[in-house]
Amino acid sequence: MSTATLTTASAPPLPPAVPRPHSLLRKVSDVAVLSLRNLVHISREPFQLSDVTIQPVLFTLLFVYVFGAGVVLPGGADYKDFAIPGLLVFNQVTVTVGTGVGLSTDVNTGVIDRFRTLPMWRPGVLVARSVTDLLTAVLGAAIVAATGFAIGWSPHEGVGRALAAFALVLLFGYAVSWGCACIGLLSKGVETAQALGLLFLFPVVFMSNALVPTQRMTPWLRDLTDWNPISAVTAAARELLGNPNPSASIDAWPMQHPVYATLAWSAALLLVLAPAATVLYRRRATN
Repeated sequence: MSTATLTTASAPPLPPAVPRPHSLLRKVSDVAVLSLRNLVHISREPFQLSDVTIQPVLFTLLFVYVFGAGVVLPGGADYKDFAIPGLLVFNQVTVTVGTGVGLSTDVNTGVIDRFRTLPMWRPGVLVARSVTDLLTAVLGAAIVAATGFAIGWSPHEGVGRALAAFALVLLFGYAVSWGCACIGLLSKGVETAQALGLLFLFPVVFMSNALVPTQRMTPWLRDLTDWNPISAVTAAARELLGNPNPSASIDAWPMQHPVYATLAWSAALLLVLAPAATVLYRRRATN
């Protein structure tokens, strides 16, 4: 018996268990479950969707019938045909604040601490949030289009190019949402995440060609707006939809090649912001 005791005591300790890497199927499953969780939260509080259901209708009517009454377009084009693509981009960009708010809520209410105890793919929380917000963004884009149709707007380049325009805007909005994810993870509270997101996005959106032509702006401001990513995606949407696009007469490269510029901006934002959000999430999840 003593020999057995000595043998057991002298045996080297077992190495710590190495967690098995998550397979692709497991990662997809984790993202699907977490996305469903986010959708269940929305179903229990439908007013969370006000930014993609009520806001697009209000902004479309206000800008077209109030703001548009004082805007004169080159060539006398109809303002609503000019504005709907811009309002589509406007809404897609501003609703990304919800990504930061959702992540800030999870981090500051202790939900992330619970997720740490589960055998799940940790970045799945970020991916699921972006997927959920992309789904709600699709709903918002559909409502902007429906409101536009109701007031007499229509695309003029066929269904295929119209779908390409909406896909391009959704891609850009998805890329921007990762920036709002960074803001949400850096914020100490939900109110801060929302305030910082709007404080950053609203000036960027308004300093673009989304709602007004840029030809009559002060030269330095016009140059800034011509290279604004929001201007590129708006010009790309107008080009694909066949709507009035005064920016096509501007010599700046993004205005001459708006589709390529939008794809480049979207890729750059994703390559920088998605890894940054992942690093910030891991830091918050381990503190």
